Amino acid sequence: MPDFNIRPVSLDEFQTAIDWAANEGWNPGLDDLAAFHGTDPNGFIMGFLGDRPVASISVVRYPDNFGFLGFYIVHPDHRGTGLGIQTWDAGMAYLQGCTVGLDGVVQQQENYKKSGFVLAGRNIRHTGVPAPLGVNDGTLDIRPVGTNDLAAAIDFDARHFAVRRDKFIHPWMAPGSSPHRESLIAIRDGEIVGSITVRACRAGYKIGPLFADDDKTAMALFDAGVAMLPKGAEVSLDTPEDNPRAVDIARRAGLEPVFETARMYKGENPDLPLERIFGVTTFELG
Repeated sequence: MPDFNIRPVSLDEFQTAIDWAANEGWNPGLDDLAAFHGTDPNGFIMGFLGDRPVASISVVRYPDNFGFLGFYIVHPDHRGTGLGIQTWDAGMAYLQGCTVGLDGVVQQQENYKKSGFVLAGRNIRHTGVPAPLGVNDGTLDIRPVGTNDLAAAIDFDARHFAVRRDKFIHPWMAPGSSPHRESLIAIRDGEIVGSITVRACRAGYKIGPLFADDDKTAMALFDAGVAMLPKGAEVSLDTPEDNPRAVDIARRAGLEPVFETARMYKGENPDLPLERIFGVTTFELG
């Protein structure tokens, strides 16, 4: 058997893992990888048998000793061989000393527990062709994120995540950063009270994040985001189950639950404002 080698890989090399994720039904965005990989180029790892990639994991180190794990995939031809757990161990070694989060498939929840992860809640993907919610009280100014808005939008994001993640959110929300992704903010009395990003995926579109100070703002942003899309486009919104108003928005829009993940942490469970998180940014980077 060829030697098994685990190492960080380039953006182009990790595209293979994006294709694997698509084969698993995870429906990656058309232009996710540039923003993902740029957040921590050393955190995108693959295992190779000879020169053939057979396993992947992303282990992004954010500031303040917080990490997020995703893209843990073993090629179907090599499952059950032990190559996956070796790749996992290499990824976890990179995050040594960090609190680590993940959104894992429920079937793997028990295995994650064996590695020290503790369940914090579920995120439920709702998908469908959305109906308009028709909620805007006239006090909101909803507009695309402009260059002059970006610093405030990043500050707003930081209120809804475990740590500041400027290096990720800057390219995720910056105007013109991708032809396949658009971000909006909601302004009331001169302050940002909500934000949404909509991106094109292999099939349809995903919304993430959808953060808002209240459910009416979230609904108005949802409508504004959907209004940018082609008529009849399918949309997915990943809602924390522990925010019932988020789940209610998805259902009111006519979206159906199709998939769920187990949000788990190894280390300290971050104190997140779930009542203001109506849509998770991504299952891969948190």
